[in-house]
Amino acid sequence: MEVVIAAPDELAGLAADAIEQLLAAKPTAVLGLATGSSPLGIYDELVRRYEAGRLSFAQARGFTLDEYVGLPADHPESYRNVIDREIVSRVDFAPGAVRGPDGLAADVVTSCAEYEAAIVAAGGVDLQILGIGSDGHIGFNEPGSSLASRTRIKTLTEQTRGDNARFFGGDIDLVPRHCLTQGLATIMSARHVVLIATGYAKAEAVHHLVEGSVSAMWPGTVLQHHPHVSVLVDPAAAGRLQLADYFRSTYAAKPEWQGL
Repeated sequence: MEVVIAAPDELAGLAADAIEQLLAAKPTAVLGLATGSSPLGIYDELVRRYEAGRLSFAQARGFTLDEYVGLPADHPESYRNVIDREIVSRVDFAPGAVRGPDGLAADVVTSCAEYEAAIVAAGGVDLQILGIGSDGHIGFNEPGSSLASRTRIKTLTEQTRGDNARFFGGDIDLVPRHCLTQGLATIMSARHVVLIATGYAKAEAVHHLVEGSVSAMWPGTVLQHHPHVSVLVDPAAAGRLQLADYFRSTYAAKPEWQGL
């Protein structure tokens, strides 16, 4: 696990560098796309590079992490619509190249199994973008989630619903109680995970993620067992890290050719 502490715009640039290099080497790459506030800077930077002619998503595919259950298909906070608004419609993904869990499926169990199969059929995710919740969740894998879990339905905690109420006009009652999410084992199957977190509200979760014990109570800690994880945090989100100075010195001494 590599930890990089830098300003948010620099972090977004580093993540975009990794994706640009991946697409140059493998134009058919499969990307894992996260919603929420954390990845927005990455998407904006990717759009700038696309508009500058530096990269193309024309042959790439994507899978989103999660989806609310029961939101109408045209709801602006449906994650299918959010990811389309923030990245897919702004670059040259082919129609249908980005897929998400079906929050309106009549048979949730079958739909989740089909989503898992689609990821496998695509060759697996090459690079997964992640954020992390203040309670340590990744995707919508809330505390207590099985470390071996796959795509399934989950009940959101009141903390997560409260955190997400800002997207629903501040009204927690409008935030769905259920979601579909890739499981922790699904996320762990990605070949490279790039997790970005900013702000002091994420500091406790980042501390457990990087320096704590692996535990279902802090689901993101499962990433300690992943062979290629890049944790990108600003100084505020790094505020609880006991090894912050070590991470800074390690990154400062990193060979330029190595990348994330």
